Amino acid sequence: MAGQARARKNAPPREDVLAAAMEMIAERGLEELTMAALGRAVGMSSGHLLYYFRTKDELLLRTLEWSEGRLGAERGRLLARPAPARERLDAYVELYVPDAVGDPHWTLWLEVWNRSLNADEEGRDRQAAIEGAWHRDLVALLAEGVSRGEFGAVDPDRFASRLRALLDGFSIHVAIGLRGTGRDQVLVHVREFLDAALTPDA
Repeated sequence: MAGQARARKNAPPREDVLAAAMEMIAERGLEELTMAALGRAVGMSSGHLLYYFRTKDELLLRTLEWSEGRLGAERGRLLARPAPARERLDAYVELYVPDAVGDPHWTLWLEVWNRSLNADEEGRDRQAAIEGAWHRDLVALLAEGVSRGEFGAVDPDRFASRLRALLDGFSIHVAIGLRGTGRDQVLVHVREFLDAALTPDA
């Protein structure tokens, strides 16, 4: 019992473990992220990691939540700027779409959602919370643009659902390296769609 207490006291902060997991995904790919390898990276045993996270599924979800927290803070800064709604919408899209093939955040996102088939209700609720944060911010931005006359008269919630489905599809293509759908091409497609869908009637 005393040994366990000492081990917990000497363990690195949980955020450091999650940051190390994300770094391993970025540098070596998801397949190299094992409890043993992560333990070596942070100076902990795989058993000690299991004490904190219980399963690899929980480790992956916690890491995704940590990464989403960082993205959420950046998204909040972008959307709070004193800029036209369309400019902030473009910034939202650019933050959403992966940077390149193998983007570590999207690699992790895809793996967590793939494993969600076996997730319990709590896990599904936590995944829904991640999606909900992106959706709420987008709905608020669209509603602002409509109220100011910057956008046409769209239903913000319905349009946000459709736009995010479009972004998810394109983003998966970018993340897995589907030919003809690189990040720059995707951003052009999305901007053209937004121009057609949101430009107010003359």
